[in-house]
Amino acid sequence: MSTRNEFMNRLKNHTPVPYDMPELTLEQISYTDNIEQFIQISSFVGGQAIELKEGEDVNELIRSLYPDARNIASNLPDITLSTVNPDEVDDPHALDNLDLSVIEGEIGVAENGCIWIPQQVRQKVIYFISEYLVILLDKSKLVATMHDAYKRIPDSEYGFGVFISGPSKTADIEQALVVGAHGARGVTVILK
Repeated sequence: MSTRNEFMNRLKNHTPVPYDMPELTLEQISYTDNIEQFIQISSFVGGQAIELKEGEDVNELIRSLYPDARNIASNLPDITLSTVNPDEVDDPHALDNLDLSVIEGEIGVAENGCIWIPQQVRQKVIYFISEYLVILLDKSKLVATMHDAYKRIPDSEYGFGVFISGPSKTADIEQALVVGAHGARGVTVILK
């Protein structure tokens, strides 16, 4: 018998009164407008979310938001302002000087502003190494809660995925907030 089984048996034998698991009934969180909730929470966590207007060119919008960006990574066919395709780079260290990465999100979560990012590029380092990150998200893929998001996460070819919510942030024990310490200094979500 394993140590784990021995421990569990001893615990079971020394429990004076066994209790059945309680029935858990939780009300599902919902919002009257997932888009508005997502935009508000994105701002609250330090990022921004913008709805792409009908007929508006996404490349022009990105250029207006990041006019100084020169080294721009993206493998998305509609992103014509990119200067680097991360799928054509063999060494991820070569992407060390990215000003901006433009990627696509799979699922957005209204309750916390998270976006599920499955690995859709060969060099996933672009999700974290760029100074700024733009995430394109189909607004029909917004859900209310993380529970809803986890139910919709599909398998991916690369087997990697991450939730991103706003820019990278950390604070030490003196509560000095540092933005961009472990990832992008700024995150913009463009809802299309």
